[in-house]
Amino acid sequence: MSSFGAYRRVLAAGLAVCVLACAALAASGASAAPAMWEVRDRDTTIYLFGAMHVLTPNVKWRTRAFDRAYAKADKVWFETRADADPAEVQALVDRYGVDPDRPLTEKLPPRTVATLKAALERDGGSLDRVDRLRPWAAAMMLSVLPLTQQGASVSAGADATVTRQARAADKPIAVFETLEQQIQLFAGLPEAVEVQYLDDVATETLTPPRNGVALQSAWLHGDMDKLGPLVVDVMKRDRPALYDTLLKRRNEAWAQALVTEMGKPGVELVAVGALHMAGVDGLPALMAARGFQVRRVQ
Repeated sequence: MSSFGAYRRVLAAGLAVCVLACAALAASGASAAPAMWEVRDRDTTIYLFGAMHVLTPNVKWRTRAFDRAYAKADKVWFETRADADPAEVQALVDRYGVDPDRPLTEKLPPRTVATLKAALERDGGSLDRVDRLRPWAAAMMLSVLPLTQQGASVSAGADATVTRQARAADKPIAVFETLEQQIQLFAGLPEAVEVQYLDDVATETLTPPRNGVALQSAWLHGDMDKLGPLVVDVMKRDRPALYDTLLKRRNEAWAQALVTEMGKPGVELVAVGALHMAGVDGLPALMAARGFQVRRVQ
């Protein structure tokens, strides 16, 4: 990348949908059957689909079961708008992700500075180009950059794809959060947690985790028994503040919104990041705990 502005545009692209770093699971062209659940009561059905936000265009993730659920749905829910105006996204990045007063390198321990520098230079970048980003923003940019270089994009992700389909058909769309609220999740993290997050991303960029391929395969094949332990359980154990902010509290708020929707007869489809479906704090478990019938349908 040739300028700080170019890095900001990459960051903005990564923030066009949920800013959760599960984008690192972007996948290949294999056929897919990502996980989906059905939540029921007497007169209401809500389908919960674990989506991927950043994908390469050749990923074949749609199935007959998903298409049936979409066709029946009176409304489709997403984490936030997947078709936000790029200028709006850029303005939010500038407001919450840039620190004009204190350079990034002043916030980081020497080891993290060295790791970040090496990770950026590996992809033809440089540390001085990101020195005004906040740690969370630098981490998000770094996690998305390799994917975009491989041809992955937000526009090819499940959220954006289904949003375009729903808009074209005038199917009602609802969101759990505004884009600003999502960005504020990161902007509100304690600086020490931001720095931890950046250090994790930079380290994994230089030495990809051995389970990377397993994660990709787990999502494509709906293998939540692998996806949960490899990502969610590790975050819960090693980065509890990040887990609480990005997954647990949001899932609880979304579940409460869905309880309200269950009081309205009809069919709805929820397409949110796959990590929001995993574990005891995932949406299927939370809806079951609230007394609804929940069963895996894909």
